[in-house]
Amino acid sequence: MESMSSGFRIAGLLPVAVAVVGCHGNGHSSTPSSPSSTPQRGALIDNPPQKVATYGTSDLLQLLTGSDLGKTFLQLSYTPKCTLTVYHLTYDTADPQGNITPASAALMVPGGTDSGCTGPRPIVLYAHGTTTDRNFDLAQLDAADSAEGVLLAAVFAAEGYIVVAPNYLGYDTSTLGYHPYLVAAQQSKEMIDAVSAARAALPTADVPDSTDGGKLFITGYSEGGYVAMATQSAMQTSGMAVTASAPMSGPYALSAFGDAIFEGQVNASATVNVALLVPAYQKVYGNVWSSPGDVFASPYDTTVPTLLPSTTPVSTLESQGKLPPALFSSTPPAPNYAAYTPATAPADLASVFAAGFGSNYLINNNYRAAYLSDALMHPDGGFPVLTDGLPPADPSNGLRADLKINDLRNWIPTAPTLLCGGGSDPTVFFFNTTLMQSYWSGHPPPVAPIILDVDSAPSPNDPYATLKTEFTVAKGLVEAEGGEAAVLADYHATLVPPFCLSAVKSFFDAH
Repeated sequence: MESMSSGFRIAGLLPVAVAVVGCHGNGHSSTPSSPSSTPQRGALIDNPPQKVATYGTSDLLQLLTGSDLGKTFLQLSYTPKCTLTVYHLTYDTADPQGNITPASAALMVPGGTDSGCTGPRPIVLYAHGTTTDRNFDLAQLDAADSAEGVLLAAVFAAEGYIVVAPNYLGYDTSTLGYHPYLVAAQQSKEMIDAVSAARAALPTADVPDSTDGGKLFITGYSEGGYVAMATQSAMQTSGMAVTASAPMSGPYALSAFGDAIFEGQVNASATVNVALLVPAYQKVYGNVWSSPGDVFASPYDTTVPTLLPSTTPVSTLESQGKLPPALFSSTPPAPNYAAYTPATAPADLASVFAAGFGSNYLINNNYRAAYLSDALMHPDGGFPVLTDGLPPADPSNGLRADLKINDLRNWIPTAPTLLCGGGSDPTVFFFNTTLMQSYWSGHPPPVAPIILDVDSAPSPNDPYATLKTEFTVAKGLVEAEGGEAAVLADYHATLVPPFCLSAVKSFFDAH
């Protein structure tokens, strides 16, 4: 998450070679039709979808240079070959209670004169990472928080893939009052319905020569890595064809990940993650609390249950006293938990763990103690000690029971699969990937999955040797400028994604 394909070649900090073609414009492709009188999952709401813009490669380069993520990507020698037209796709899906509800997605369609830009094109179904922005829309590539969408467009759409990228329920035009965060059955449903709607919209009037070629690839990063894997599993169960899949840096082993956090290995974004996750699980399963004060410390028991996603930035929510900076109290809930408050190993992440504790915190000590007691009585088989590698057999704590429901150590891929990430990730710990690897080692898939740590040393005859070497260079440049703290700050959201996406592009090209 290589020998590189013709689309990308690792080349240190070489200048970017970009051919200037196409233009950037806004407007509607045509007047939207009326919604169906009998909404059904996967049906288009606006048909045809609303055209947002058409981008040439010079426009794309300008967007890439506008973000740190894009600048990291430009360490790759990159020559896009296609223009791309972006649409705002609206479609019907079902919420966790089974009610039909509107959702939206970005649809990116390649075009241009290159033979690899038109004709029957493969589809990439992409799941995005965690965001707190209620208005988030991957179709708006020129928005302030558009870095992930721009990189997605550059890696896939500008290289000849049709891209379908859902915004998820709870965001953009969705009317659901919360986001079903890390709910496998729900989020995979939204992904499946989005690709159904996109296929119904193709070909578009603006790019009539780019059609659905029948191949379907699935990928995503962070939360999206989890959603991508859940979607692959759901599609496989329902008999839908998946050509290949490549989840990246996802929290697949949710039970183990949750236990690690409560046992003091507090990840870099834990407060936001928990503020999204716990209310979502309460909405979906109804078993986390009798009242919010059972879990959340005062005054956050009155603010957090309905806080995220929000149109207000997290920094502002913190300054308004609606969200604390720390997850747990720096006072252990009992003396025997002192070693967990915070954890100090692995040492390279100790500073990250420590930042999760303080005097202004989200989770009250009584709830943390109850969670830890359940974890000790019903341990996960992958953390803190690797035993059978499985989620806990019978957790009694509501949150732990919900994490087990959504843990992905329960299926075996039949399509070619690549898992990519970085071994020192402070936000989504890499053991999520290695625990999936361990599970599949005991339940071998018909095609052995590829497990890629871009932050590992190259092995003999390593097809990813160049990629790993260039990742080391990029990480070294960040460290030289800002020290180890800068590496930790940039690792998950800026350093790893471009390199994993490049590996995924090559993997998909080979299939």
